[in-house]
Amino acid sequence: MAFEGLTERLQNALSGLRRKGKVTDADLRETMREIRMALLEADVNFGVVKEFVRNVREKAAGAKVLDGLNPAQQIVSIVNDELTAMMGEAAVPLNKSAKIPTVIMMVGLQGAGKTTTAGKLALKLKTEENARPFMIAADVYRPAAIEQLTTLGEQIGVPVFELGTQVDPREIVKQGLAAAAEAKADYVFIDAAGRLQIDEALMQELVDVKEIAQPDEIMLVVDAMTGQNAVETAEGFDQRLDITGVTLTKLDGDTRGGAALSIRAVTGKPIKFVGQGEKMTDLDVFYPDRMASRILGMGDLLTLIEKAQKDFDEKEAEKQMEKMKSNTFDFNDFIAQLDQVQNMGPLEDILKMIPGMANNPALKNAKLDPKDMDRMKAIVYSMTPSERENPDLINPSRRRRLAAGSGRPIVEVNRMIKQFNEMKTMMSKMMNGNTAGMEQMMNAMGGGGMPGMPGGNGLKGRMANMAMKQVARRMQKNSKKKRRK
Repeated sequence: MAFEGLTERLQNALSGLRRKGKVTDADLRETMREIRMALLEADVNFGVVKEFVRNVREKAAGAKVLDGLNPAQQIVSIVNDELTAMMGEAAVPLNKSAKIPTVIMMVGLQGAGKTTTAGKLALKLKTEENARPFMIAADVYRPAAIEQLTTLGEQIGVPVFELGTQVDPREIVKQGLAAAAEAKADYVFIDAAGRLQIDEALMQELVDVKEIAQPDEIMLVVDAMTGQNAVETAEGFDQRLDITGVTLTKLDGDTRGGAALSIRAVTGKPIKFVGQGEKMTDLDVFYPDRMASRILGMGDLLTLIEKAQKDFDEKEAEKQMEKMKSNTFDFNDFIAQLDQVQNMGPLEDILKMIPGMANNPALKNAKLDPKDMDRMKAIVYSMTPSERENPDLINPSRRRRLAAGSGRPIVEVNRMIKQFNEMKTMMSKMMNGNTAGMEQMMNAMGGGGMPGMPGGNGLKGRMANMAMKQVARRMQKNSKKKRRK
């Protein structure tokens, strides 16, 4: 995940304040110097960094933070607020037309993921709004661009209009819009031409397509791994097209994160979506406040809950919770849980959304190999139906048979069964209101206690409490919605 280096540098800078009983002006200057260096190394625009540091200093001085209680916590709160403001305060939705269809023009340089993003966004609208998206293949220059969009359309069940590579893109857009109207589409995506770099011919063509289509949304797709070049690209497209939003792709790659922190501040245009994976479902709404929390190592429990709500089968989850409560959780349920967790994405990314875990040493040094889950499944699949339903039947001789059947060492079989029994006990305690169960679970995950969990002392504990309050409010809101339905 992006920002790991920045998160570590910022946490190190702020941890120096926590160790001091009283924070002096010199301490604040030194901390801000370290924060400035961390942001610059993350490839954040120099002007943006300068303004950020000035704002934090002014707010800390204006609120007389250094003379107040818990100055370190107040400074972290100011830094969090300024990071959020830098990225845009709140999530910005797609621009939608008062009458159908809503036309979305996808623009960007070649290699940024423009065509794939068009497919991801079309699928998101189809799934979440039950909409009827329609895509127009107007990129006639990039080899296989039309074929790629057509393949994506077949994969997600969205119609694609194309006239090949020999027709002028302006004509393709005209005929495509007519076909979309005939199909009664709710959303029309125009996959416009890209180039390896901005040039006059490209821009004039895009200006002409904009004039023809009168799009409600001009979505610029930018590769987050290009750093400051992403900001320059955004400025270039914005000057000619007046873009309305940005989607950052490859945010899960080896990127320092500067583009995400700079684009909004430099162009004034909101980041609306982020792509963080190769699957067609790997497109998320961009929440500046949540991203700021993740950058500061405060976790992102709201996004974690949303992922769980989206990827988990609610009836199956309720059934498993009841079995945990009654301590009848078995290996069939264990496999079902593994499948649902895998659907949410890489385990290390999920754990980093928990407050205090972003740079937790135990997580950092842990090797979270996706194949480990497959190996556990192989052991369970080697069990008989009765063994899966009644784990107590698995005696030493049966364990040896499981090791032979799954092709795994006997020590691995023993370890997996031991972990299952410990998890079953802990979950049963948690379901029945025993907080010791949660403490045990945190000890198991974090190697002696996970810093920053609710009830803990210090800055991380306060961060986690803030996050948990947000979660509680979110869950109450969802509960009220269900009751109204």
